[in-house]
Amino acid sequence: MTHPSSGASPDSGAGQSPPAPGNRRKITRRQFLARGAGTVIGAGLLTGGYAWQGEPNWLDITRLEMPIKQLPSAFAGTRLVHFSDVHLGFNKDSRDLARLVKHIKEAEPDLICFTGDIVDSFAEDLEESVPLLKELTAKLGKFAVLGNHDYKNTELLTLLLNKAGFNVLRNQSEIIEQGGARMAIAGLDDMLHGKPDPEAALRGIPEGTCTVLLMHEPDYADVAEPYPFHLQLSGHSHGGQIRLPIIGAAYTPYGAQKYINGLYYTYHRAMPVYVNRGFGETYMPFRLLCRPELTILTLRRD
Repeated sequence: MTHPSSGASPDSGAGQSPPAPGNRRKITRRQFLARGAGTVIGAGLLTGGYAWQGEPNWLDITRLEMPIKQLPSAFAGTRLVHFSDVHLGFNKDSRDLARLVKHIKEAEPDLICFTGDIVDSFAEDLEESVPLLKELTAKLGKFAVLGNHDYKNTELLTLLLNKAGFNVLRNQSEIIEQGGARMAIAGLDDMLHGKPDPEAALRGIPEGTCTVLLMHEPDYADVAEPYPFHLQLSGHSHGGQIRLPIIGAAYTPYGAQKYINGLYYTYHRAMPVYVNRGFGETYMPFRLLCRPELTILTLRRD
């Protein structure tokens, strides 16, 4: 009688070769969907966290040479710092503004221009930040206009901005002088809640004077273009605040649907219009692909 040889039984699996790569166990459809959903949720959480806590605190400092044909040679090289849309009281407070003030100081501006929406709703939200804004110095002056969010108490807000050293221009202008030459800074009332009057703002400016216009809503440039303004500075759009690849700004408010972000030129007279993306946020505390901005313009003769 023949006896089986010693060793493992045929059912133990010992001595078998591993499965070929093509025979490895595949994941099930349920596992695939679960992993895909986990990836999407994880990406959403990361993007949401970045849009909430990341990008709103990541200031973009834009430096730009700005040629202006009518600029007097005495003003060539002037550093004009432009900021807009701080929206104190919503997603920004005095600690955030302190960071912005630090960067403005480092720019060593000759001229500071603010184009509206210093608060999101209430003028009282500016009170704590007045000493910070007062620290800013510029030999040619500090100028501001009001935005549509600034109209709940314009009297108090104007008083607080004046205490901070800003000249608030409401259909007004001021002549500034340097090296025996003159230029003008003009400011208009808000387009949505005020009554902008370009003729009133230009009153008292000698003909041919290089004039910078401050106007909260950038689309007003098409109204301002026939008047003797040589550069318009605006905000209001926030650059869209949420921008999507290829599509760009998902939404912009009325008054900022044509001129949204950066430098443009009007159609008929090629007046330059610069739209600052703003420092703060409104309605929702998010930014995506649209960092807050501080603009440093160096004025040049064209």
